[in-house]
Parts: sequence; structure tokens; C-alpha cells
Amino acid sequence: MSIERELHKRSGSRCELSGSNEDLVVYQVPYASETGIDAHILISNTCKEQIENPETTDANHWRCLNDSMWSPVPAVQVMAWRMLHRLKVEGWPADLLEMMYLDDDTLNWAKASGDGVEIDEGSLHKDSNGAVLSAGDSVVLIKDLEVKGANFTAKRGTAVRNITLVHDNPEHIEGRISGQRIVILTRYVKKS
Repeated sequence: MSIERELHKRSGSRCELSGSNEDLVVYQVPYASETGIDAHILISNTCKEQIENPETTDANHWRCLNDSMWSPVPAVQVMAWRMLHRLKVEGWPADLLEMMYLDDDTLNWAKASGDGVEIDEGSLHKDSNGAVLSAGDSVVLIKDLEVKGANFTAKRGTAVRNITLVHDNPEHIEGRISGQRIVILTRYVKKS
């Protein structure tokens, strides 16, 4: 049975976060130690867009977490916890977080994304437009870059998928272009 079919069966063909039954997509929860259905949730496209593009987040949409945070499914608990932390400044999410309980393994999984961890703004990796970059994001080059030591030029518009962050320098990310793993300055990319 496919993961999508298993998720439809588990969720009753409803978004496991909002309860919507429209535009459902499979979402792999980042940093899962598990694979298969345990690392995935079924969510609405609206939820997916707001998870992946925090600048489009509508806090009122996420009032649904009041119900979904009690799900017995760890992947759903993780995403509810992460979204509540993102929205904590709204007030009501902080109240829900105080009520929420996650076992140690689930809490460690939830914290692996960096949500809920106080960060110095200066240590965030940001693209040329100021959007915060996370490990695993995809970016697009905004100018031609001569790759030193590899004798090729990475062309503007080249997509770099599944980036990694250079932890000791917020101006550097790593990605693979033309089979080469290279360091790229964040000011020359935009999040896609």
C-alpha cells in the first residue's frame, strides 16, 4: 500500500492539521528518524504553503491546532508544536504550548528544525531578499558564479536543491551544482 493511501486511511481523508478535506497532499515532516508513513502527514495545500513559506502565515488559519495538537500521531504532534512555536507571539499559541505534552523522542524531533530555540538574528542564514534559509531548502542563483577550482561557471537561474547551512558563517550555504559540492554566498541566491 502506498504512503498516500495509508495516510488517507489513517486520517479519514482529512488534513491532519486543519481537518480540511480539500487539496490534500503528502508532507514529509523534516528531520524524522523514521521512514515511511511515520515520517509523513496528510495536509491541505494551504497548510503546506504556510509551513514552507512562513511569511505567508495566517495566524487565524492555525487555530485548528487546538484540536490537532492532541493527535496520537507523533508526526502530527511535531508539526503542531513547530507551528505553535512560530506563532507564539500571537498569545494563544503560547497557552496551547503550555498544555501540550510530547515524549522526549518526539520533542527532540520537533526541536530539530530550530523552532522554539531562541536564535540570535545575526546567526540566521538569509537569501538576497531576506528570507530565512533552512537546511534542505531549494534556492536559485541570481547571478552567474565562477566556481573556483572546478573550472566552470554556475549560471544564473540554476536551481540548487537540498542545501546545507554552514553553521559558523551565516553568509555561506553548501549545495551541489553540476555534480560538485560547493560553498555559495547567501547574497547570490533566492529561496524557491
